[in-house]
Amino acid sequence: MRATQHFDSGQNYIFWCNECNVPVLEEKCGICGKNGDKIELSPPGDIRFASPYEKDIIDKLVLKSFSSNPLSGKLILLNKIPGEDKTDEIIVDGLYFGVLRFDLGELEFKLDIMIDGALALINSGINSKTVRISSKGRHLSGKNIDGSEILECSGDIVKGDTVLVTGNNLGGFGISLSGSSDMKQSFPSLKIRKISSQKAAFNSKIPSFDEVSRANAPHMKQLVKDAANTIRGIANQAEFRDSPVYVSFSGGKDSLVTLDLTRKAIKKPVKVFFANTGIEFPETIEFIRNYSKENNLDIIEVEVKEAFWEALPDFGPPAKDFRWCCKVCKLAPINSVIEECVSKHGKCLTIDGKRKYESFARARIAPKEENPFIPGQVSVFPIRNWRAIEVWLYIYFRNLEYNPLYDMGFERVGCWLCPAELGAEYYRFGQLHPELFERWNNYLLEWANENGITEEFIKHGFWRWKTLPPKMNKLAVELGINTKIQGRDEEFGIVVTGGVSPCKSGGYTMEGKVTGLSMDEVLDVVNILGENTYSEDLGVVLVKTPDCSVKIFSSGHISVNARNEEQAVSVFENTAKQLIRVKKCTKCGVCQKVCPADAITLEPSLNINDKCTRCGKCTGSCVVVKYFDKLLPGFRKV
Repeated sequence: MRATQHFDSGQNYIFWCNECNVPVLEEKCGICGKNGDKIELSPPGDIRFASPYEKDIIDKLVLKSFSSNPLSGKLILLNKIPGEDKTDEIIVDGLYFGVLRFDLGELEFKLDIMIDGALALINSGINSKTVRISSKGRHLSGKNIDGSEILECSGDIVKGDTVLVTGNNLGGFGISLSGSSDMKQSFPSLKIRKISSQKAAFNSKIPSFDEVSRANAPHMKQLVKDAANTIRGIANQAEFRDSPVYVSFSGGKDSLVTLDLTRKAIKKPVKVFFANTGIEFPETIEFIRNYSKENNLDIIEVEVKEAFWEALPDFGPPAKDFRWCCKVCKLAPINSVIEECVSKHGKCLTIDGKRKYESFARARIAPKEENPFIPGQVSVFPIRNWRAIEVWLYIYFRNLEYNPLYDMGFERVGCWLCPAELGAEYYRFGQLHPELFERWNNYLLEWANENGITEEFIKHGFWRWKTLPPKMNKLAVELGINTKIQGRDEEFGIVVTGGVSPCKSGGYTMEGKVTGLSMDEVLDVVNILGENTYSEDLGVVLVKTPDCSVKIFSSGHISVNARNEEQAVSVFENTAKQLIRVKKCTKCGVCQKVCPADAITLEPSLNINDKCTRCGKCTGSCVVVKYFDKLLPGFRKV
């Protein structure tokens, strides 16, 4: 995992009005005027309302665990946190109730109780899966309890159950080490997870969604005003007055809100484009077409039909770190629309719904950005600072029709076979569209057979990476799945494939190929090369300096353009040195000690952050770079 992925999104907290029992995004409640209690959120803090599907899962898991469900009918918020797959903190009545996670090993949802959730359940009078102990003291968390210290227990406990623990004004939860009938035996019968003398209880008031909206009305009005002003201010600039305004409409919630905001903010007609990749969910296509018709949108639907399936034999399955499908099925056709606009008007203004909370790559989105890949295109991101809860509050306030997939278990809306979707969503897709799932799964099984790997590799989602992250390597070991396959885990190497040649647009180019390196590893060191832009969709990072540019693609292709032949060779060699640094780093710490800007971290792996001044001291001190020629003896060969 890249060290840079622990970013600060800016506001990792909300408030909770206990009087009205609603979340508030500013301290003061818009209904009663009282200040709410601050709730710190695990980063990035992209909190949202639980969908009907997610609420149903939580209800069933609580009922299964404790034979009753005090959460039924309550407002539930979910906060995404790092995990193996879909992993969300559950917030109910201002309390951290637990964690909902999808287990990639067992391919099912699991519920992990937290201390406030356990205390609230105990206070609600639940008498299933309960244990009363005689142990005293508050330092019991993490300890095993002997059967002699158990006063009583409910008769429905099975070994391995999560149980509610009480005794001596303490409350908490633990894991049973034996069943009810053996619980009082002399051997350890219970492992305490967490226990406390604090109190927590559910709120009896169940708010309506209208009340949630009214409580946050002042906050949302200001947020909407700022977003509209951003759109209006840029669209009315002289350079864009004669240029059409485009909105990218994917059918997702963010693009829906952005489209509605744009149509409200400016008077000129708004053009809408939708990239129909040929592998969009049927629900998405139907929603976009119906919404466009009902709202009289001037929409351009760019269809690529069978482009994905035609390219599949050449590229193989797409992966999180090899998203060739986005370039073939989405970016290329959309770029043709944008390039046509630029050729006619000189500039093309696009309003985009990207938010910084969505991914680490988008954490530093500016209000306005020029597309480094298409000169003349300027993108505006009016909701870049919005959280998911604010997007949904806007949708409710404006009574907007939205994609039904959100109510069916999808946190994000994209292509139905996208490797970037969560495993939980991938298997939900299989339930909703078995015929589409079967077509893709049959291809994956054939591909697996050709590459000498097992069906279990496909079943547990390992196909979604070219270079497996640590969490998936760990899961593979636990499940006993061999991940060594053709085309994966390639030996690290860098070769020159194109030599140095004059470029038609001026200067000189030099091209090469790197193998055995993930895009995450590239991003870990790219700051030392220059100011950079990473396009997650294109799968390419672009580095620009006054004298040169470097493009590194997820496919491994490297392209350097410089003013002269000598510079092209020098920049390519420096690029190769930084890439081998991150791959062969021994974590000796020498580079860290010589860095004057404190820009280098070594855990969990080498990372050079944006404090880097590019002084070159770390490169000069690196033992890997020192033996560069020996590590890559064939580097200069074509």
